[in-house]
Amino acid sequence: MAMNVGMEEEDIPMSDINTTPLVDVMLVLLIIFLIAIPVVLESVPVKLPDVAFEPTDTKPENVNLSVRGGPGGTCEVYWNLTKVNSEDLLNMAVTKLEDEIERLGGVDNITPENMPEAHIRGDVDTPYKCIGGTIFTMQRAGFARVGFISEPPPGTAVQRL
Repeated sequence: MAMNVGMEEEDIPMSDINTTPLVDVMLVLLIIFLIAIPVVLESVPVKLPDVAFEPTDTKPENVNLSVRGGPGGTCEVYWNLTKVNSEDLLNMAVTKLEDEIERLGGVDNITPENMPEAHIRGDVDTPYKCIGGTIFTMQRAGFARVGFISEPPPGTAVQRL
């Protein structure tokens, strides 16, 4: 730290502010917050929201995937009723998108409404790594819309007029 010995005129009062106490208080508060915040975050109870059921428009070009946990922590992914591994899933998804682009007449005719979607049905006991891996593979293939199919609680289905 530097010290001002007053080499200038002695009639002028010193106008420097001593910031050392302010810095000390701020560091103590920072340490208190760093210690207190993880304790508060871990003790907050969280209840996930219930599933809201909205009927989806099923298009023939949509991809239906079923995902469940297999024996020994493995993942089982089914394209409709055909069991596939992650490499086959990626290849089939890329081929599906290429076919749809060709059917629509090229890239210029693509809109978000006419592109296929991937619908994933996940078993309740499926590990997250299986669901997450399937989502990642479908997005890597080019599917912009990946959604989940769920079963609503009894008596809560919305009826269309």
